[in-house]
Amino acid sequence: MAAMARFQLHHPSPFMKPSTILSNFPPSSARIFTINTTNCNNYLSGSTTRHRKLSTTSAVTSNSESSSANAESSYSIVSDLLDYLNESWTHFHATAEAKRQLVTAGFHLLNENEEWELKPGGRYFFTRNMSSLVAFAIGERYSIGNGFHVIAAHTDSPCLKLKPKSSSSKSGYLMKLVKIKRPLLRVPTLAIHLNRTVNTDGFKPNLETHLIPLLATEPEKASSEPNDKMNSSSSKDPHHQLLMEILSDELGCKVENIASVELNVCDTQPSCLGGANNEFIFSGRLDNLASSFCALRALVDSCASPENLANEHTIKMIALFDNEEVGSDSYQGAGAPTMFEAMRRITSCLGHQSVGECAFARAIRHSFLVSADMAHGVHPNFTDKHEENHRPLLQKGLVIKHNANQRYATSGVTAFLFKEVAKIHNLPTQEFVVRNDMGCGSTIGPILASGVGIRTVDCGIAQLSMHSVREICGKEDVDIAYKHFKAFYKTFSRIDKNLDVDC
Repeated sequence: MAAMARFQLHHPSPFMKPSTILSNFPPSSARIFTINTTNCNNYLSGSTTRHRKLSTTSAVTSNSESSSANAESSYSIVSDLLDYLNESWTHFHATAEAKRQLVTAGFHLLNENEEWELKPGGRYFFTRNMSSLVAFAIGERYSIGNGFHVIAAHTDSPCLKLKPKSSSSKSGYLMKLVKIKRPLLRVPTLAIHLNRTVNTDGFKPNLETHLIPLLATEPEKASSEPNDKMNSSSSKDPHHQLLMEILSDELGCKVENIASVELNVCDTQPSCLGGANNEFIFSGRLDNLASSFCALRALVDSCASPENLANEHTIKMIALFDNEEVGSDSYQGAGAPTMFEAMRRITSCLGHQSVGECAFARAIRHSFLVSADMAHGVHPNFTDKHEENHRPLLQKGLVIKHNANQRYATSGVTAFLFKEVAKIHNLPTQEFVVRNDMGCGSTIGPILASGVGIRTVDCGIAQLSMHSVREICGKEDVDIAYKHFKAFYKTFSRIDKNLDVDC
């Protein structure tokens, strides 16, 4: 008989990962890990991860304008993205890795519970729930009322999560991350021989009973051990004892020190390049870690030296939210006022507490948000699923998304401004509109745009197999997105001041 664990469904797709809460754990061991339980063809896994030092500046070494441009155009972040994807099996790991890179780049960690001391030229960030993050760099020439230039994305991906059988309330918690890399769980499908209608009726699993993963075979019960004692012990355990022992070994603590867990199932196969010319990226979680990483690196590299902020009048920002895949209505999601509260606090700190609502309102009017979320590239086997004049291709640049029902926040003005950034830097763009006879997904763009009325454009890298355990995108599009985001930070102010709307 196989031992099983029950999961709650977090958007249908086979992944899983965990963050653990430890009680009464020695303070000396309070370093951050990650609990990652991954799914290789639906497996659970875990182990500590290596950290590869990433470059934080673009490879421009020549004093010549032309040679600098050539170096900039040939610079690639694809290998760094693969490292990021392989580190970031869950939203917790994605945030932890982003945090590590920001600290390495010289950004200062803030605490939302404390007073902030900010200054022009400073670079800062904070995290919330270990799964969302806001980072920003203040221009040396910033003055109250100037705008924020923001790129927003999300850290979560569709997955299966372990159901909590029980919870405890104790003092002395430490949050830790764990990653178990070896295949640990598998959700086996039913053989076609026992389900002859699957090819005609489609794969239609019962989401409650058919997604239970296998952990281990159940050992034979010792005849001398009373059944009542065994049943009593197992009924009190919130999770299988074997699973808890594996986690405790990984964390270096006792099972009883683990007060609570949040576990996600992930694919153990590493992200990699593929295709005849290695032109594709094959990976889980491209939606939306590819956007998150491009935004992160664009921010870090656009203010890598003090000179980058010396003549800057605005505040450059990224906001990476959790829970987008389930509606964003959470403490760590885009539905919470996290980003706008941060903007208000920044304005107040830099104004030495003397600014009022009018100053913040002016700052919002001067601000611009890029909502970055992966886009549906045209599938060569299903071209009819796209509107005939809006079929984004892989390797052809960022896709600007439009929807008359405001499922995307793009307007004619915001699309024009974002395309002007690309035009100045010779970067390609594409456009997407869903067919009128099909439903349209959405992003955090409309949520944030309507939050305080910030101008917003929705865009994304074209991909195939979205929400699959193994997604596909073009590696050239990753570099184009990075360059477009970096160009946005560099030149948007100059473009924006030449356009008069509502004057």
